[in-house]
Amino acid sequence: MTDINALRDWRYSVDMWGIARAVFDREGESQNSFSRRALEELGAIVQAVERGARDRRLVGLIIISGKEKGFIVGADVREFEQLTSEREVIESVSLVNGYLDRIERMPIPVVCCIHGFCLGGGLELALACHWRIATRDDATQLGFPEVRLGLFPGFNGTARSIRQAGALTAMPMMLKGSMIRAGAARGMGLVDELVASPLSLPWAARKAIERRLKSKPVAFWKDLARQWPARELLAKKLRYETAKKGREDHYPAPFKLIELFETHAANLEGMKAAETRAFAPLMMGPTSRNLRRVFKLMEMLKGQAPKEVPFKPLRVQVIGAGVMGADIAGWCVASGMEVSLQDVNADQIAKGIAKQKQLFQRKFRTKAERDAAAARLLADPSGANIGRADVVIEAIVERLESKQNLFKAIEGTLKPGAVLATNTSSIMIEEIAEPLANRGRLIGIHFFNPVAQMPLVEVIRGKDTREEEVQKGCHFVTAIDKLPLVARSSPGFVVNRVLGPYMMAALQRVDRGEMKEKIDEAARTFGMPMGPVELADTVGLDVCASVGNILKIAPPGVSKLDQMVAAGKLGKKSGEGFYVWKDGKPQKAQPQTAWDKGELERLGRELVAPLIHEAERVREEKIVESGDLVDAGVIFGTGFAPFRGGPLHFAANEEKSNVEVLRRPAVA
Repeated sequence: MTDINALRDWRYSVDMWGIARAVFDREGESQNSFSRRALEELGAIVQAVERGARDRRLVGLIIISGKEKGFIVGADVREFEQLTSEREVIESVSLVNGYLDRIERMPIPVVCCIHGFCLGGGLELALACHWRIATRDDATQLGFPEVRLGLFPGFNGTARSIRQAGALTAMPMMLKGSMIRAGAARGMGLVDELVASPLSLPWAARKAIERRLKSKPVAFWKDLARQWPARELLAKKLRYETAKKGREDHYPAPFKLIELFETHAANLEGMKAAETRAFAPLMMGPTSRNLRRVFKLMEMLKGQAPKEVPFKPLRVQVIGAGVMGADIAGWCVASGMEVSLQDVNADQIAKGIAKQKQLFQRKFRTKAERDAAAARLLADPSGANIGRADVVIEAIVERLESKQNLFKAIEGTLKPGAVLATNTSSIMIEEIAEPLANRGRLIGIHFFNPVAQMPLVEVIRGKDTREEEVQKGCHFVTAIDKLPLVARSSPGFVVNRVLGPYMMAALQRVDRGEMKEKIDEAARTFGMPMGPVELADTVGLDVCASVGNILKIAPPGVSKLDQMVAAGKLGKKSGEGFYVWKDGKPQKAQPQTAWDKGELERLGRELVAPLIHEAERVREEKIVESGDLVDAGVIFGTGFAPFRGGPLHFAANEEKSNVEVLRRPAVA
């Protein structure tokens, strides 16, 4: 057992009143997460407190974070790969659950103080404590994000959250992996007390210990959903809702959680043991392994931005109030910036600004916040505010000459140090910069549609672009809570380049008479968020045709795509393309017969083959620094099946599997 006097990730002390204090402050890390050493040290603290309680030297224990901005973000994902078998997973998880059970059985009050993120294993630790106090600060958020890693809570959080909040509240929270604020958590029963600030936590905890406060489980009438037949009905409803978001063969964890609840929730102690048995195969399964890889890729993208840069973007000028430009402006406003939206058409500006009210309605809780956001979005038809902007983003029509003329006209009006960027989807940065006096200033900042949902932004380095400008661009992207992917200027960059052949090949199938609904369903069977035909409609058929011409992948002759663009049928934005769109959704014909699942799986692999091939070429040409960054760009820029770990990772595993099959001896 770890020496209580030689802790590295925790600080343990006892005050003159006999109250023990365990401060989690993980060594060398900006935030707390449970590593193996940190958990071993927690075990040593539990043992010391048990001994002090028996000797009547201790009257209570306070668990609190030593980090200024967070409690515990969960387990250290970086250490997951150290577990190599289900048996090891069960042994490791059981050890931690033993610590939490001992905390729960402690004869003296154990109070948990929460400020900042309290996620996953952090929330599971909190639920094992007798009393939970949290700050009202917006930074304090609680949740179980494990489903995003192909898992569900494994430190008995399933049973304890149901005990405290009830199944009707706890199950959707775990299935969605969403975070909730402290006030909502108190209403649910996951938190017992709220205080104004972190400074109030120690005093409130001391008072709770003096009063020997203990959290009560959910009221009896709210707990009826654990009993039959309500439990069976709830499980059925949860399965139906979960299936609308993802398929069980792609993402088994939420369905296994529902099964765990349906089978064992009547007996929460039995559910704890069953949780561990069900958790282990998920941890070792391919979906969780690949989703953990995606998590690491996300961290890699965040690492593209400099940690410290003498540049703080506060004001943004977006030139071009079309769908993309207006949405970029709205997102920057929602991220706290002041934005001027410029366009030669004042009506277009008004339309773009009006549309952002929907975003503000989703992003902000109060009318005051929504009104403040609306006040930060300014109509600027003449470009009067360009000289004040820290970032200027061009989002006009995708024509080289138009972009060149615009940049040449505004170059002299920019303030020193401002970022000058184009949102071009495929034109080379150095070509756009050609007429500029200072060519090294221009970068690409390429957003994806829909802006509010797509997490990736490509930051494009032209042949003459200065590294300083690229770094500032990355800093801006992270400031608006997006993931930057630094790429070299090349036709289509990364995302459009790999999407182009994928969509064009699918559209050629439609030209040959294949059913578009079947093509899209096959892609979804593979794991894509939508099929390539629906995606083309969503992107805009005019954009698809333009990218196809720029990348020189458009088929010869006049295609159905060309005919639709000529007729003004541009997809979702015009109301009709390959599909007719109503209320933002494509109207799909019902198939005459059910398609064979095996056939859909085969077709799905055929559909993504051009995408994978192009991703391999992007890696070979070093458009980005590594193959991992290619995978990251395609996942976060296209939604490529996350549970497959990226196109290059998927292809490598497929090749490895095929080699292993060929090496197997034939069975007589």
